[in-house]
Amino acid sequence: MPIEQALKDRSGNQCELCGSADNLSVYEVPPVAEPNSDKSILVCNTCATQINSTGNYDMTHWRCLNDSMWSQVPAVQVVAYRMLKRLNSEGWAQDLLDMIYLEDDVRAWGDSGFGDAPEDEEPTLDNNKAPLAAGDNVVLIKDLVVKGANFTAKRGTPVRNISLTSNPLHIEGRVNGTRIVIISDYVKKM
Repeated sequence: MPIEQALKDRSGNQCELCGSADNLSVYEVPPVAEPNSDKSILVCNTCATQINSTGNYDMTHWRCLNDSMWSQVPAVQVVAYRMLKRLNSEGWAQDLLDMIYLEDDVRAWGDSGFGDAPEDEEPTLDNNKAPLAAGDNVVLIKDLVVKGANFTAKRGTPVRNISLTSNPLHIEGRVNGTRIVIISDYVKKM
């Protein structure tokens, strides 16, 4: 069975990201060694154009990721994850990123679309000198007073799906529903 027909059958002839039935095409989710329906999704023209774009995203259109990120299809999960990472400056997208659950192999596939950090950059290390990567889960090893938010993040609090910053001594994560910057020496990788 051709890939396009398999995708139409799987998706009910709708875009697997936004649900549109207009101008559908096959999008191969990189990296693809050999094209097949497990590594491809069916997308509308709007989604395809913006997936391949490097900016000027229609934020209203991408609210559809709220539903598509829960798809059971790994390729759909990867594209939703990658788009949420691109849009993470938007509060709603960061909230969805904090909620998304991906199996380890699917998360690795999703992260592979962002390329590796340059070799000359200093790695971000936790208290035990273990390297940290975006999406890792860590636990606080000391109480931290969060300035401006009027609470103390207690030792032992898990911080899931961290983000790296341009400073290798800092990470970002959500504690008590507030996105904060944390010194990497104050966390331990889970």
